[in-house]
Amino acid sequence: MTGKAGELRLRVLSALVLAPLVLGAVWLGGLYFSLLLALAGILMAREIFPLLEKQSPVSDIVPLGIASVLAVIIGGGGSVVAGVMLMIAGLLFGLGQRLWGGRPLWPALLAYPYVVLPLLALLWLRLDEDLGRWALFWLLFLVWATDVGAYFAGRGIGGPKLSPRFSPNKTWAGLGGGVAAAALVGLVASLLLGAGSPLLLALLSGLLAVVAQAGDIAESALKRRAGVKDSGTLIPGHGGVLDRVDGLAAAALAAALLALLHGSASPSVGVLIWP
Repeated sequence: MTGKAGELRLRVLSALVLAPLVLGAVWLGGLYFSLLLALAGILMAREIFPLLEKQSPVSDIVPLGIASVLAVIIGGGGSVVAGVMLMIAGLLFGLGQRLWGGRPLWPALLAYPYVVLPLLALLWLRLDEDLGRWALFWLLFLVWATDVGAYFAGRGIGGPKLSPRFSPNKTWAGLGGGVAAAALVGLVASLLLGAGSPLLLALLSGLLAVVAQAGDIAESALKRRAGVKDSGTLIPGHGGVLDRVDGLAAAALAAALLALLHGSASPSVGVLIWP
């Protein structure tokens, strides 16, 4: 099996291996989930700087990796705000390095929030003892459904390109398929929870599908700028870690922001139960 069919088969096999590990860590929470996020932070730090600069010395990558791990450790202990402050401290260190070396500041200004803030958003949502794991399951299945729906609708329907400059394989039909699939996940999640409005969570899930696709396109723009197809080669059929979590990172940040704006008793309630 070769070509697109072979690539799809490889992607499915990789997903079948990785998805249970991720879902298991989310279910167990605590140390297991923190270890998963810390590992993701290290790998994301390794991949992000080469997308931003042709020369990416270890002196850039290591401080971001350390800041990611420490922010996850502190955030996992319940102090997400302290995790954000630690990220800012790491960013200031990175900016100081660049000023000392006469290098541009913008790669550090982009890399630190890009890597660390989504990790802290996921941690914050999971910290809720009652609904934390369900909020993460909803978010993960929402993003996965978006990818699957977009893939099959895009290939089956085709039509105008969504972002031909940065992501030539994406179509408006694919976006519609992804939104529909994500909305279905939201509807089912609300019915299973038995609380809140299923219609509102379905609409919110569809909106987050758009955000996830925007995150995917943003990472594609970074790769195109760097002249590479994938951010890495770690995951067969998928590329690097950033290639796999770009949509999730964007959706997690948006979900955390919505939870803040909703102002409920807990972040997971704030994002899952509407009104």
